[in-house]
Amino acid sequence: MTEPTRQRRGRAIAMTPAEVDEFLTTERTCRVATASRDGRPHVAPLWFAWDGTSLWLNSVVRSQRWTDLARDPRIAVVVDAGVEYSELRGVELSGAVAPVGDIPRTAAPDPALATPERLFARKYMGRGEYAPDGRHAWLRLTPDKLVSWDFRKLAGLSR
Repeated sequence: MTEPTRQRRGRAIAMTPAEVDEFLTTERTCRVATASRDGRPHVAPLWFAWDGTSLWLNSVVRSQRWTDLARDPRIAVVVDAGVEYSELRGVELSGAVAPVGDIPRTAAPDPALATPERLFARKYMGRGEYAPDGRHAWLRLTPDKLVSWDFRKLAGLSR
């Protein structure tokens, strides 16, 4: 597996790999951007799990997002936090998604989904076992580009 392209500009405020991992592990909502058939952007919030390498998106299979990605798997995802300018931080990941497992997800055991489902269940359901609802399926984004920012680091640059 190749490492995602890292940013060149803004390196002073970029998160370290450990900071990216911690941020993506704890933040709860991402915004997913896809392109419709006519090129119009479609952006929607979604829950996710981060396994240290890939972002796992749990998506309704009868959605505009799923339709867009079935036609064109390219995607951009933003996870961000902060209210005041000096608190803003986030990660943008982009690349192509791949569906993993049943579509929609059934209760049949799937070793390829053991880790993301455990992470997702702990993060959002407070337990270690994921319960499929028959409406969602998994998309894996192993980013080919990752950009991060943490404006809290700006205070240290002005000294």
